[in-house]
Amino acid sequence: MDGVLYRDTEPIPGAAEFIDHLRREATPFACLTNNSTLTSEQYSRKLANMGIHVPASQVLTSGPATAAFIRSESGPGTPVLAIGEDGVMQALREAELHLTQDYRQARYVVVGLDRQITYDKLRAAGLAIRNGARFIGTNPDRTLPVPEGLVPGNGAFLAALEAATDVAPFIIGKPEPPIFHWALAHLGLKPEETACVGDRLETDVLGGKRVGLYTVFVLSGVSTAEQLSHFQPGPDAVFPSLAELLLAWKKR
Repeated sequence: MDGVLYRDTEPIPGAAEFIDHLRREATPFACLTNNSTLTSEQYSRKLANMGIHVPASQVLTSGPATAAFIRSESGPGTPVLAIGEDGVMQALREAELHLTQDYRQARYVVVGLDRQITYDKLRAAGLAIRNGARFIGTNPDRTLPVPEGLVPGNGAFLAALEAATDVAPFIIGKPEPPIFHWALAHLGLKPEETACVGDRLETDVLGGKRVGLYTVFVLSGVSTAEQLSHFQPGPDAVFPSLAELLLAWKKR
């Protein structure tokens, strides 16, 4: 969503109109984000404060996607040692998974972005992984955009744990397939009838192509036109922002 609908706390011109058009046309859609720090309800309120109205049921984050994956694989009550903020923690609880800080008990280690990360949290996660817990990353984003620039994202934490354990994480979020399959199931859609609109070439475009979606790249966020010129395979369509995409859509 960040870089497509808004930047920091400012809506990108045309974003609200694009969402309103989807609603008027009764086009099924969801706002899919790798960021697991907030709940769907918190994201819905954040968008509403910027004049972009999306119900929580249509805001899909890597937190619930991760919880759904673990529950489907191992069932309720599975002990999970988790690093993260409200979004992923609430999702794990709502999936009836058992949150534990005991590395000897954990069957899964889940790592999402945690802006209060500590050595003790990484220590417990590393010990659990070395003890046989499955290592799950909500998303691999190495950086996170903030007003000052790019800062370490969840991928930085995953890299630290991989270096400490020699175990690579299984990724749920973009560009890996699990989050896309989960979102498509939520919408009741097939890949061949669905488009993915995003601002990151290495997550949105790459991930969409991996599962057979039509990919639309917008230049309103992180990835640049220069990066696009070197990225293969490229997106199916490119627009400066949602405003220009909406104009093209209306001319169909």
